[in-house]
Amino acid sequence: MKLYGAHLKADAEPVLVREGFSWGALIFGPLWLAAHRAWIAAGLSFAAFVCIALLAPQPAGAILSAGLAIVLGLIGNDLRSNALEQRGYTLLHVLAARGRDEAWMRLIAARPDLKARYRPEVV
Repeated sequence: MKLYGAHLKADAEPVLVREGFSWGALIFGPLWLAAHRAWIAAGLSFAAFVCIALLAPQPAGAILSAGLAIVLGLIGNDLRSNALEQRGYTLLHVLAARGRDEAWMRLIAARPDLKARYRPEVV
């Protein structure tokens, strides 16, 4: 089972954020954060990578960059949740589900009033 945080803002679609490790944040770092509109975290992590590349001698630079990437993987979803809260979203529910679709179903079962705001992703 995976945990999802359901964030809600008045007159906006609810946003589900998976709790735990983020492979996207590990691999893509600041780009992943920017894609999820966590602008401050994306800018700071990008600046950290640039500082490491410019100031740290090798092989220490590579080790520091790998360490920063691991930290972003560990806290990437938390940074995303924080960015949502900064934009006015509130953590509404924490849902346990096998996948994102099941989490949506559980959220709508718990809060039927949100059904009108739900727009499933087209894949």
